[in-house]
Parts: sequence; C-alpha cells; structure tokens
Amino acid sequence: MQKQPIVLFIGAGNMAQSLISGLVASGFERSHIWVTDRHLVNLQHFSTQFGIQTHSSNLEASKSADILVLCVKPQDMQPLAAELKIVFKGKRPLLISIAAGIHTAHLEHWLDTKTAIVRAMPNTPALLGAGATGLYANSRVSEEQKSLAESLLRAVGITVWMNHEHDLDVVTALSGSGPAYFFLMMEILQQSAEKLGLSSSTARLLTLQTALGAARMALESNITLEELRKKVASKGGITEKALNTLESGGFRTLIQNALQSAKERAVEISHLFDKE
Repeated sequence: MQKQPIVLFIGAGNMAQSLISGLVASGFERSHIWVTDRHLVNLQHFSTQFGIQTHSSNLEASKSADILVLCVKPQDMQPLAAELKIVFKGKRPLLISIAAGIHTAHLEHWLDTKTAIVRAMPNTPALLGAGATGLYANSRVSEEQKSLAESLLRAVGITVWMNHEHDLDVVTALSGSGPAYFFLMMEILQQSAEKLGLSSSTARLLTLQTALGAARMALESNITLEELRKKVASKGGITEKALNTLESGGFRTLIQNALQSAKERAVEISHLFDKE
C-alpha cells in the first residue's frame, strides 16, 4: 500500500477545518494531517476535535510536509511566502493555495523559485461537505500531484479543473460568490411570502425545501435546466405568469451583469498583488 503524504494546513480557519474534517471522514491517516496557526487556542481545538498533529512553527512543520495547503488570508500570503522561502530552496512540496486573487506567478515571485502550485477556489458549502471547487495547476504540477490535490478537495464536495488560470476569476464569480446570490433569492422569496400572508416559519421552511428540491432535481436529472424550467411552467399557467414577470423586469440581464461585475472585481483584486 502506498504511503500517504504528510499534508500540512497553514492557517487553522473554517476552510482548513472543513477540509480536515473531510479527510478524516474519508479515512485519511490522522498522523499525516498537520496544522499550524499563530493562535494556541485554535491548535488546541484542532488537536481535540480531530486528533491530529499541531505545530506553532510554519517553517519547521513545512520542512517535513509533502503537501502545503495555504489557508491564510490573501493579505497574509506574501509574508508567509517569505517565511517559507528557505523550504523551497531544498525539497519542493506541492503547494495548494485557496487564497482568492493570488496567482501562481505571485507565489513563485514571493517564494523566489519555480515550483508546483495548485490554486483552489472552494466555496462556503464545503463546510457541509457540499462544496464546489475550481482547480488550476501550473505546468510544474505532475499528474500524481494533480490527483493528490483533487482527492483533498473532493473530500468536501465536487472539483472541476480549469485549463487556464484566468478561468478561476469566473469560478470565483459563479460558485465562490454564488451561495450569496441564492441566499438573497431565498431571502426575497421568504419575505414576499410573508407579505402575502404566510407565517415567517412556514415561509422559511417552504423556501428552503423548494430550493433544495430544485437543486436536487437539476443534479439528478439528465435534461437541461431550460427543459426543467419548461416542465414546471405549463402554457398559460401560474408559473409562466411569474416567470414572464421576472423576464420583463430584466431578471436575466441582472444576473448576467452581477456575474460580470463579480468577475471584474476578482481581476481587480488580483492586480493589487502585482505591485507587491
């Protein structure tokens, strides 16, 4: 049996917790999962909850790790890379970054070396094991390393590889920010139903179950979203009337513009790091 790699998570936040939880649930060897953080209370929490190794030194732990998963905020990435520079002068662990806006070129510049890097753009439902993650590997990532990175992120949901790094800006706008769009839609549906006479609890329950049911139908069906919509909206019926109101109000264009603006903001943020 092939020995499992040592995976070091730098930054003991929510995303690290969801990934580690998924790995443990999938049977990954706990002794091969390490985590570092500047706050002792976070390390104690991870040690107690998962029974994994914790370290206070990023540098010392990185020297023995096969995979580094960088789970720090984008603004903390450059000083972290400067700290890890010496590690990449010797062994070359696979680097996985989940920081939005930080390109592989940024990381290579800050590390002062050419190395294997995978960028991952997960979303918050990963906390429930229902995440959607876009992945991009630079040219130095081997097929074996791609498989390792994919298996890590698959522990919290689905994964999709991007052929071009700039496609992650679209992923950020779609699935990265996407949960908030659906939360807004559900919020509006619940509030509207309350105004029409339903109690808050009833409106909420029906809204959430309807959203869940629609998503499951789309996932488990082999027909397109357009066909599913048409099956619900019979000619001259109630649903068609509501959909016509949405279309005449510019709903489709509004959604398209929202994704476009989110993508543009993702690009803007990445350019901020070009100057550093």
